[in-house]
Amino acid sequence: MSMFPLKLLSSMATRELLAELAANCGQILDQPVVTEAAGGVDVAKRVQAGEAVDIVVLAGNVIDKLIGEGKLLTGSRVDLVKSGIGIAVRKGALRHDIGSENAVRDAVIAARSLSYSTGPSGTYLQTLFEGWGILEAIKERIVVAPPGIPVGTLVARGECELGFQQMSELINLPGIDVLGALPPSIQMLTVFSAAISSGSSSSQAARRVLDYMTSRDADEVKRRFGMEPVPR
Repeated sequence: MSMFPLKLLSSMATRELLAELAANCGQILDQPVVTEAAGGVDVAKRVQAGEAVDIVVLAGNVIDKLIGEGKLLTGSRVDLVKSGIGIAVRKGALRHDIGSENAVRDAVIAARSLSYSTGPSGTYLQTLFEGWGILEAIKERIVVAPPGIPVGTLVARGECELGFQQMSELINLPGIDVLGALPPSIQMLTVFSAAISSGSSSSQAARRVLDYMTSRDADEVKRRFGMEPVPR
């Protein structure tokens, strides 16, 4: 057990979930954990620059890259959650039909403006729109949310009509109506994984924290934040 708080750094998609799981670690494990979240690209750069941190939570492919670079400990990766993409509009606004791939495509074409993030979901949506053959026609209407700013915030302010982001970042945000998740035929699930920093002086305590965060005891919390546990 570490007498000092562990520092956990994550992207925005898992921010609220990890804050609650960290609070549980303080109560259940008697291990304080301090969480901080930023845009995923920024988090990766900070870890690459050698920032003092104990646990890092990012999309699984980014975690693997950081392990390959020696920034995170080999063998320490655990998969925490799977997260799908949701769609939101401003509270009280017209609720587009999103029940099928064609319906989502029609809603995107009809929207005066739409937004997605710089994270994995944004990269995927750009590819999706390109595959539909509509990216060029709509690109002037796309508002890319700055790193660290939830897409739902732009939707709530009326700065965009249709917002796409990880469901976990939409479901508890005030001022928006979540229409639901993308239909299965076009849904993309991102696996968010955790690993221990190579520079951590409390790697044993970090492993205990990750053991809890991947245990069945944490499953209900994950579902409450719009994500699915990854079976171990």
